[in-house]
Amino acid sequence: MHSNPKIDSIIVGQGLAGSCLAWQLLQRGKKVLVFDEPHKNKSTSVAAGLFNPISGKWMLKTWKADLIFPYLYDFYQGIEKQTGKSFFRPMPLYRPFPSIEEQNAWMGRSADPTLSNYVDQVFTSSMFGDQVNDPFGGLVLKNCGYVDTVVFTESIRKLLIAKDSYRQEEFKTEDMVVEQETITYSGVVASQIIFCNGVRAMENKYFRWLPFRPLKGETMDVQLEKNPDQIYNRGVYIVPEKDNGYCRVGATYNRIASEGNSEEGMAELHQKLHELLILPYKTVSQHWGIRPAIDDRRVVLGSHPEHKNVLIFNGLGTKGVSLAPYFSNQLADWMEGKINLDKEVNINRYKSLYSKSRV
Repeated sequence: MHSNPKIDSIIVGQGLAGSCLAWQLLQRGKKVLVFDEPHKNKSTSVAAGLFNPISGKWMLKTWKADLIFPYLYDFYQGIEKQTGKSFFRPMPLYRPFPSIEEQNAWMGRSADPTLSNYVDQVFTSSMFGDQVNDPFGGLVLKNCGYVDTVVFTESIRKLLIAKDSYRQEEFKTEDMVVEQETITYSGVVASQIIFCNGVRAMENKYFRWLPFRPLKGETMDVQLEKNPDQIYNRGVYIVPEKDNGYCRVGATYNRIASEGNSEEGMAELHQKLHELLILPYKTVSQHWGIRPAIDDRRVVLGSHPEHKNVLIFNGLGTKGVSLAPYFSNQLADWMEGKINLDKEVNINRYKSLYSKSRV
């Protein structure tokens, strides 16, 4: 047994989860080593990076919004300051009402004090009718925006490289030696390992028993004559990502997680975009990724039931940009013994599945 591990943590994967956790641990003075294959971070690299506190078919306040959204502002802005990179883009979001009934419902709901941090204005007649189809008006939400996930992960990668804490290579789980107090891999000895590798955890012998429900998402980039001043969202989102009129449009939600772009995905995006957007556009490109989701749509954190130094941070699903900062902080605090994990995200909620997998 090794009594003096050379580093604190090995992190496998540097998408949103791995990037946020690496940052949290570095801020705590920990020594980390991240293994990653950037070209395989499909879910992170193709995402529009949208964060939105009121979402879903029923337009409800998202889970833990009052904790998560204040935290993510401080988190991303703090990293921008320290790295000198710009990737955090707060921006209002406009959701046209599809019917007079929804308009009436929001006229009532907008007075709800629990929504005051998120609802900016309610319009009962067309407000952006020169750009989108909004005959019944719509809802302007605040505390929304997007993160340029490519610039964000690249900025963390450069920081890790500068600290000699990064290896661009495949991590082979079968070559890992797990002992009671240490993890040994490729000549490196660490106190623990955290798997932050999204859907690839389904192939990991330590965690493949978890109830993963991967969601394929397709997006496309389009070019408009002029960038909107806000995000539009109904059926699809339109996120103005660059000053030259380029916008990311998405996303599809497909339980059939086959790889590659599909004609069906492109057709669905075009149909929904036509329903929302009045402006002419040019299709530039199409993208796909497979989101790591768990069957209860909650993050999963914590240690393997038998190997306490083999950890996981996964299940970010469609809300990775908003969930990863807060829960990477929770995981890092828990790793230091400061707090207990929320029951809703603790891997222990699936202990019975692990027991069944051992039979």
